[in-house]
Amino acid sequence: MAQPPYVVVHVGVSVDGATTGFQPDVARFYQLAQTWREDLTLAGADTILAQEEALAQGERPGPAEGGPLLAVVDGRGRVSQWEALREAGHWSDVVALHCAITPPRPPGRQVRELVTGADRVDLADALRTLGRDDGVRVVRVDSGGGLTGALMTAGLVDEISLLVHPCLAGERATRFWYGSAPAAAPLTLAAAQSLPDGLVWLRYHR
Repeated sequence: MAQPPYVVVHVGVSVDGATTGFQPDVARFYQLAQTWREDLTLAGADTILAQEEALAQGERPGPAEGGPLLAVVDGRGRVSQWEALREAGHWSDVVALHCAITPPRPPGRQVRELVTGADRVDLADALRTLGRDDGVRVVRVDSGGGLTGALMTAGLVDEISLLVHPCLAGERATRFWYGSAPAAAPLTLAAAQSLPDGLVWLRYHR
């Protein structure tokens, strides 16, 4: 049996674990994201929907030759800007991850589909399939807490990378990097690094 992909959750957070309610250092975040040279970027539908207006209006340099694949978990069939995602210049191609109850898609839609799971996307099967069919060995999760929490609960996360910003989001926080209530799990500290501007980069293995 083939080795499952190595899954990394990389997220920018406040000291209290929020992903909203503060201004993250986006440049530093994506600079560090290059550490893993992922074969696949895994995102949730909410993350993509939050960027759809910018995608529709942004430049389209075309697929990134040699870049990672983008897979979007879209069990409810809400994402529409598939062509813009493919041509955004960040990824080599795009895959829509659906399940059996995903609403019917428009005829002739130009995006590859992977349908797995009954009432929600079977994340474990999707990762196994992408590993087998596309040679995916490293996955970087670039998404909100809901998908991260689901991956953690399913035991699919190998590494957690937190870029901690020197602030408390406090009452402004509406989302947290781990979602609502992921399964409890011990973590092993792999590295801790102080960075300019008060940032701290923490890496944990599960």
